[in-house]
Amino acid sequence: MRFLVAPNAFKGTIPADEAAEIISDVLVRSTHHNCLLQPVADGGDGTCALLIESLGLESVSIPVLNAIGVPVQGFFGWDPESKKAFIDVSTASGLGALLDYQKDPYTTSTFGTGLLIKKAIEFGAEEIVLGLGGSATVDMGTGILNALGVLFLDETGRELPVFSPGFLSKIKHVQKSLSLPKIRFTCLCDVKNPFFGAEGAVKVFGPQKGLKLDQLDPFEKDCELLLELFRKKVKRDWHDLPGFGAAGGIALGLDFFFKTQIKFGADYFFDLVDMRNKVNQSDWIITGEGQYDTQSNQGKASYQLLKLAKEQGKKIALITAGEGGRKAGFDLVLELPPLEFSSKDFKKKARENLHGLIQIAIHEKKFD
Repeated sequence: MRFLVAPNAFKGTIPADEAAEIISDVLVRSTHHNCLLQPVADGGDGTCALLIESLGLESVSIPVLNAIGVPVQGFFGWDPESKKAFIDVSTASGLGALLDYQKDPYTTSTFGTGLLIKKAIEFGAEEIVLGLGGSATVDMGTGILNALGVLFLDETGRELPVFSPGFLSKIKHVQKSLSLPKIRFTCLCDVKNPFFGAEGAVKVFGPQKGLKLDQLDPFEKDCELLLELFRKKVKRDWHDLPGFGAAGGIALGLDFFFKTQIKFGADYFFDLVDMRNKVNQSDWIITGEGQYDTQSNQGKASYQLLKLAKEQGKKIALITAGEGGRKAGFDLVLELPPLEFSSKDFKKKARENLHGLIQIAIHEKKFD
């Protein structure tokens, strides 16, 4: 029997590649069946890192700045044939690297991601594939734009330094450099939220990035004012699109100055790693994610794999916490026990739970 082991990340506990290793290790040791590992992503945190690994791309490391301006080591994947660079926003500007007291969208910036992009352009990149998941910012891409040559000025015409408190609210003029690089962006995301409104970047994602409830409306007003400055600078109409709410509006800001398209990550990822063929070669597909819920069937990787498996008449198992996957159409749903996230060793426990769950499934002959 041939297994395709293709989990998404179990958010906050186990990265996708490590989850695939745990699952396949148990399967091989216990059954001696063949396993093909292809961890998956859909535009969330680490999507480009997985693509770099899956496609065997060169990983280029450079020192950059994180979301609050602290020096960190960043990297991008480089494909010299297509002249594409693959960059996760979370690499330099990620939420996971910040302590709770450091989370503050009034200060955090994507400038470090911009430095990565700038270096990729120096390598000869003509297209940047940008994974939007895991961002710590709601800066409408101003940090990236600043690193690439767009200046943001205060009311006196002085340039505003990035990482300065209240950066967005202080912008009164936008100055476009005559030497902006000729680069295009493909932005990968796993959410379809617009930027503004009740389902937008500020109202939905702002609180997890550090905004307090009484700051949501004033912050969104600052964003509206900046949008008007963008529109006046490039003199064109604008419409809020699905995906503009991802990563604090990065695609929104980039779209005013560069050729930018949004791709919902699972389909793009699957095409690049030839997932259809890998499903076709397998008897069982094992996927998983931390919590399969109502958002999962909006295009998350597990749901896209379910569709592929059904199209090709293959059996597919889902590993997840909670009951959300029970009626989704999977041939087998393996439910992880709940975690006590207040425990210091909850990540270790998550790995033990995954290992044990696969052992039980094999013992009970769930995959026969």
